Amino acid sequence: MSTPHEPAAERTGVPTFAVEAAVAALVLLMGLVVIFGSRKLGAGWTSDGPGAGYFPFYIGLILCISGAGVLYQSLLGKKRNTEIFVDGEQIRRVMAVLIPAAVYVGAIQLLGLYVASAIYIAGFMIVLGKFNRVKSVLLGVVIATIFFLMFEVWFKVPLFKGVLNPTGFLGY
Repeated sequence: MSTPHEPAAERTGVPTFAVEAAVAALVLLMGLVVIFGSRKLGAGWTSDGPGAGYFPFYIGLILCISGAGVLYQSLLGKKRNTEIFVDGEQIRRVMAVLIPAAVYVGAIQLLGLYVASAIYIAGFMIVLGKFNRVKSVLLGVVIATIFFLMFEVWFKVPLFKGVLNPTGFLGY
């Protein structure tokens, strides 16, 4: 905190126009993927009407035009927004959630939904929530068990068990 005689620290981080340009580039790329994919399906008019890729082609074209327009405005426009979109502290907070979530998605592929969820819940409680380790692990297991019973036993809806299938010994 600054005193009345000290100037406030200047906020540094990623400017808004850079974020806008990155999102616009992704939209443009997605539009190009849709266009090329729809051309493989047949984006033209056939003897019995539009081909399978006709409407997706135009959706992709709209995405490309929109993405290119926003990309131009964000990088070269006269009203380019140079305000800070996110600073270092904010991005660290986002990454503290985003990185474990990405690891969780990968863990689901190996361990299945139930085991990965128990680990994810317990991990968040321990690391971000600063809860007791034993209580966190216990709660993660209890919640995963409740969902296992609900889906597998009561609703008879099997959920993904993972490549390693660590719950296979249960017979589900």
